[in-house]
Amino acid sequence: MATGWGSLLQDEQQLEELARQAVDRALAEGVLLRTSQAPSSSHVVSYAPFTLFPSPVPSALLEQAYAVQADFNLLVDAVSQNAVFLEQTLSSTIKRDSFTAHLFDIHKQVLKEGIAQTVFLGLNRSDYMFQCNPDGTTALKQIEINTISASFGGLASRTPAVHRHVLSVLGKTKEAAKILSNNPSKGLAMGIAKAWELYGSANAQVLLIAQEKERNIFDQRAIENELLARNIHVIRRRFEDVSEKGSLDQDRRLFMDGQEVAVVYFRDGYMPGHYSLQNWEARLLLERSCAVKCPDIATQLAGTKKVQQELSRAGMLESLLPGQPEAVARLRATFAGLYSLDLGEEGDQAITKAIAAPSCFVLKPQREGGGNNLYGEEMVQALERLRDSEERASYILMEKIEPEPFRNCLLRPGSPARVIQCISELGIFGVYVREGKTLVMNKHVGHLLRTKAIEHADGGVAAGVAVLDNPYPV
Repeated sequence: MATGWGSLLQDEQQLEELARQAVDRALAEGVLLRTSQAPSSSHVVSYAPFTLFPSPVPSALLEQAYAVQADFNLLVDAVSQNAVFLEQTLSSTIKRDSFTAHLFDIHKQVLKEGIAQTVFLGLNRSDYMFQCNPDGTTALKQIEINTISASFGGLASRTPAVHRHVLSVLGKTKEAAKILSNNPSKGLAMGIAKAWELYGSANAQVLLIAQEKERNIFDQRAIENELLARNIHVIRRRFEDVSEKGSLDQDRRLFMDGQEVAVVYFRDGYMPGHYSLQNWEARLLLERSCAVKCPDIATQLAGTKKVQQELSRAGMLESLLPGQPEAVARLRATFAGLYSLDLGEEGDQAITKAIAAPSCFVLKPQREGGGNNLYGEEMVQALERLRDSEERASYILMEKIEPEPFRNCLLRPGSPARVIQCISELGIFGVYVREGKTLVMNKHVGHLLRTKAIEHADGGVAAGVAVLDNPYPV
């Protein structure tokens, strides 16, 4: 996958000058994060880390990732509506994973009382790497699908201008024109706006559930600003605020500070550390309401690693998407090898396989947010420890994807520009809206490319490992 940046990456003086220009352009475009020293304040901000040059992505794989996104939207929606599948799939996991068990408890309570919401909204991001096969061909392989708080749609809308600027400075206007326009925040806001409209109350607001310390605020503001342009008002509150000032009326309509809420958009609530007892109660209150949740609890469960692993079983896609063989084929083509670690012969075989060839596998817990997976020797130690324990059911095993490394220059605040060997991860944003049983919107709305040094096995931009990037189609 040659891009022709090779010679440019060798002139250190030119790189430093380019880096200065790129950083200034990133700041001017709003590619921003709050600082780790003051995550609750926007008084001092810095640029979000990014690559100096766009990174090579095979055009055919980019097109394939876009083409399969509507199928993934359908699949997530189908799983979220299939209570029997969720219960059977997660039965072993919830015995040993208290976070998934908590989510599942709320799911069961909502089902028992009867689901109040009639409009359903999915904003997800499906993440892939490019497997490099022994014969030199490349294949698109899914890492995971994020069904809650899929981030960086706002900042990804701002980065194309930065890379076009860098290439234009070098006089590479033809190459600059190849950088794709990308505006996920507009598409994500369009989904929220559709759900708000179908809810049908002109004065109702969108409630964004936020963390108190939120470095990635500008990413979220991009979506808020798109909604405000449509005259839809967003209020930002924490789970704690919902506990204190949230209420349901007799029709289970949700009110916050006395204002009716049409849509609840979670940018918090995807990790165990996000919940106190009070926060769990707030989540239950939100789930019981007829407001449109993004995601509702069943859709969050549909995004767990255990569900991902079960979906790869023979016949499973066919049963969830009956009569859609083309969609099933497109989905299955992106699956890497996934293995259950439930107690029993199948799980035993998977563990034996992974311990024998640790460089070929990744051990994944049921967690979002990056930085949770185990590799190599660390994975072997964990598997030895878990071998005879029920706790192993709270993990899945995945075939390790081996992309072809390339050279780029990563720019981070406080670090010198340095050229290193990198790999990329491509995310495609999907939006769907369902009213009752009718799908009223199902589309892809943009992409996110994140790049990291090859020595960093795991973790995204928010976890401080990857940096923002743009695909350069090759």
